[in-house]
Formats: sequence, structure tokens, C-alpha cells
Amino acid sequence: MTAETKHNPAEQVGIGCLVELELINREGDGERMTVTLVREQAANMEQNLLGANTPLAKAILGKYVGRVVSYQMGDVQSVRIVSVQRDHLTAAADTAERRADILEKARSAAERTNAEMFAASFNGKWGDYNLPENEV
Repeated sequence: MTAETKHNPAEQVGIGCLVELELINREGDGERMTVTLVREQAANMEQNLLGANTPLAKAILGKYVGRVVSYQMGDVQSVRIVSVQRDHLTAAADTAERRADILEKARSAAERTNAEMFAASFNGKWGDYNLPENEV
């Protein structure tokens, strides 16, 4: 590859991309694998969601279609990037952010409920805090 070689950005591996890989073993045989790169909080290999902090993701992140990268795990010696589909599961990449938003809303609702319960019990449990008319 020369310095003048231009890559199509749509063929670059990034978060949210569906990536087809060929895992190449010591004998040179390849096995295909398809994963979607996601933020670590959304990782789930049962659903082929590969966390960005995994060794495999680190090896391919930012690379382009056709590139063969060194990756040593078990009998696998390298990985070839076969194809990249950008924005395939953008929602999957944002799963952690959506989860955090839902948790924040639930926490806020719980805090509001606690404040309402405290305010409702204020007069009943500790007495009325209204000032006498002559002190207002």
C-alpha cells in the first residue's frame, strides 16, 4: 500500500459495524465469523456483539476491508477483514447509553417518590411548621 492509497471510510472497522472476519489458523485454513463491534457495556458474544476492549476488537478496530492483521489466540494466527457494513446495528452500539438513560430516569423517579413521601409525612409525624400569623 502506498501513501497515495485512499480507503473508503465505509470499509473501515468501527463501533456499530457488522464485520465479517476470516480467522486463519497455523495451517492457513480460514473460518468465517461475523460480529458487530459495540461498546464494552453492550458486549454479548451469544448475540455476536463484540466488545471494543476485547483483544480481537483492538486488533481490527480502525482497519480496512482486505487487511490481514496478526492475532494470536489458540491456533488462530491472523485475522482477515472480509467485509464491513457501517451503521448495521447502531442501536446495538448505543445499548449502554440507552440503559444508562433508563437507569437515570428510574433513579430520578425513585428520588422524587422518596421526597414526596417525606413531604407527606412531615406534617403528620413531626407536627405543623406553619408560623403563627403574628410572626409572618
